[in-house]
Amino acid sequence: MPTIANTHDPYSGYNFWVEWDGIVHAGFKECSGLTATRKAGMYREGTDKSLGQRQIPGLNSYGNISLKRGVTDNQELWKWHKNLQDGVTDRRNVSIILANDKGEEKQRWNLENCWPTVWNAPSFNAASDEVAIETLELVHEGITVG
Repeated sequence: MPTIANTHDPYSGYNFWVEWDGIVHAGFKECSGLTATRKAGMYREGTDKSLGQRQIPGLNSYGNISLKRGVTDNQELWKWHKNLQDGVTDRRNVSIILANDKGEEKQRWNLENCWPTVWNAPSFNAASDEVAIETLELVHEGITVG
């Protein structure tokens, strides 16, 4: 059996923050959708005698990022979405930062040219004691990990 020289415990998924323009914005309850996909294209040459096709790398695509937070007096998410409704192009570079239990940054996902595509107001229910949650969905044009 091989000897593992250096093991590390994985980081917890609850200790994260979101920043754009180098400023941490609003504590978020949830962040999801950090995905990157490369389509596979099929290819076969006419002189290829094999019965199969080759798979070649295609276009990259990225999932939409969904950010959820409790509603407060801070309306920056709505204002960003409203800018685009009003025809103002407002793309921002956004970072999702994962921290360890001491609050030290350990991983950063940098998203390029983000803009809000969906904003959702909270659902209301008079029989519930849940926090009112708003959601902002962002599209972006690429991820780098640092």
